[in-house]
Amino acid sequence: MRVLITNDDGITSPGLAILAHVAADAGHEVLVAPPNREYSGYSAGLNGEQGDDGNLLRTEGRPPGLRADIEAFGVHASPALIAYAAGMGGLGPRPDLVLSGINLGPNVGPAILHSGTVGAALSAAAQGIPAVAFSSTGREIEHPETATAVVTEAFRWVTSHPQDGRVLNINMPDIPMAQLRGLRTAVPARFTLEDGERDRQVQRLLFQPFSADAVTFEPETDAGLLTRGWATATLLRSHTHDESAATMPGFQTQEA
Repeated sequence: MRVLITNDDGITSPGLAILAHVAADAGHEVLVAPPNREYSGYSAGLNGEQGDDGNLLRTEGRPPGLRADIEAFGVHASPALIAYAAGMGGLGPRPDLVLSGINLGPNVGPAILHSGTVGAALSAAAQGIPAVAFSSTGREIEHPETATAVVTEAFRWVTSHPQDGRVLNINMPDIPMAQLRGLRTAVPARFTLEDGERDRQVQRLLFQPFSADAVTFEPETDAGLLTRGWATATLLRSHTHDESAATMPGFQTQEA
């Protein structure tokens, strides 16, 4: 199986090596192709630079800690465009699986919508490629052993279950392995900006290290569980319509 590793934090991010090593240790062919710079907040935006040959520009580089036997280079493009190009054969053979992350900061609740990490996974899923997005509460990933354990479990799950077009969104606390309570399914939290103080709290959540006292969340949501030492798993869908929605009124411009 060929596995593409990308992210939105760029080629210097430490989370790339963790994902790559888990996939390689499972016996798979791995390509690490993250953006050449940070693309946080780009969601599924398709931004990039092409060379004279029409292909996305690449830059030499390797993520910190990546083993020498794993292929890697930077791409002058947003993470969603990297996943899209890979699915079209623009980065070599089409990948069988896309792993995006590990994002330096959580992607929970409405923040999921704006995440370039999640955007890459959704872009892959839109092309029929199974994908997982990974995010950590840490800004440096101080506990790689915890991240490796969570990634390994998620990787085992996604490679052993039939795929139905959904994306697995994994968030993990950056805490010692002994303090990790486990991995649980969760629904996205809801952030409501009730006043100015609440707004500042949400800003801290999105742009500073995640902390249990930032906002009080519903306990069984992704953010609520994350603050209590759980890693969380949430299934997301890419482009789709709401089959349960009522039919909207319409019109036609000429007789049928």
